[in-house]
Amino acid sequence: MRLQVLDLVGQGMSAIAACRRAGVSQDLGGRWIREAGISLARGHNGGMTGAYVAQAVEFPQVRPSHGARLDLADRTLIHVYWSQGRSMRQIAAELGVAPSTICREIARGSTAVGYRAPTAQERADRMRARPKPRKLDADPLLRARVIEGLNAGWSPEQVSGRLERWWGKEAAVSHETIYQALYVQGAGSLRHELEVASALRSGRKGRKPRSKLPARGNRPWVTGHEITTRPPEADDRAVPGHWEGDLIIGAGGANAVITLVERRSRTLLMSRLPTDHDSATVAEALAGLIAGLPDQVQITTLTWDQGTEMAQSPGFAMASHIDVFFCDPHSPWQRPTNENTNGLIRQYFPKGTDFSQITDEQIAQVQDLLNDRPRKVLGYATPREILFEQFTVALTD
Repeated sequence: MRLQVLDLVGQGMSAIAACRRAGVSQDLGGRWIREAGISLARGHNGGMTGAYVAQAVEFPQVRPSHGARLDLADRTLIHVYWSQGRSMRQIAAELGVAPSTICREIARGSTAVGYRAPTAQERADRMRARPKPRKLDADPLLRARVIEGLNAGWSPEQVSGRLERWWGKEAAVSHETIYQALYVQGAGSLRHELEVASALRSGRKGRKPRSKLPARGNRPWVTGHEITTRPPEADDRAVPGHWEGDLIIGAGGANAVITLVERRSRTLLMSRLPTDHDSATVAEALAGLIAGLPDQVQITTLTWDQGTEMAQSPGFAMASHIDVFFCDPHSPWQRPTNENTNGLIRQYFPKGTDFSQITDEQIAQVQDLLNDRPRKVLGYATPREILFEQFTVALTD
């Protein structure tokens, strides 16, 4: 490409046009032209002044790109050229590598006395050595913190984010490293040290197409309270006080658990329905949940699906001064916060759980675990922490 640029300029082409034709930058082409001792005419047309004899010009030898790692010979040349004051681009052209390669090499291999080839080579050999000690194997304290988070039911990503939030990036570990320790590594695998049976939540194996879902019958309590009539501020998570609710049905459909989730903080409330989940029972349980909240915790709106358990929602709304709204049929994504939280709850109470055999203390324990679980969407804060911030703001207003 160097010869092509010089030949084109020698034929009367401008430097800009020659560089464009050869596919090189104007800076690099201009340097080649200057090194060849060619004088350029001023003006838009450019081109060289005087005659150009290609045979009389000697060019520095450019090493072809070897496509491999830098070796000691390369680093020695970098040492010499850098000491001479050459630019990174000039060094890269001489070695046949990208300028970014030289930039990274000098940054990594430099010490207090500058770049030295033997020191840089020693460091490269050390970093390339395999196998490397795993971070979780080399740091017992970090390993203990990861195990503690997994035992609490946190995902690897939540563990990683929480560690970085608490202790900084240097004292944390990536979620991919945790996955590797759980499911790829053999000896020393984290799975052998966990107190829980499964380290990760299991998701659904399939989804039923909407076209195969049955049509919904008449729901008179829904009329006038469709989700499209919900106030716009309920769609914005910047405003607290907007909640989503649902039932998690137990074994044989005979019992259930009410779940309420606040959209902004992701705070969870749960109540067990051990014997029935008809509309009267659900309305009474909802009233009990709300009565147990501090006055500063607001419930302005409640969004639910169109299940028959909410048939008495008009009376509940009037007594509690809470506006209840209903999603479109077969549209759980319109309650995304609640749906996601129900998936988390299923980690502790799988499908088929008989809630008549579960105690209220167990329900409260799961509620506390999830409210103290760091969430990526909250910047790895916990729902309880965000709710406390809202609570504090409400007290100071």
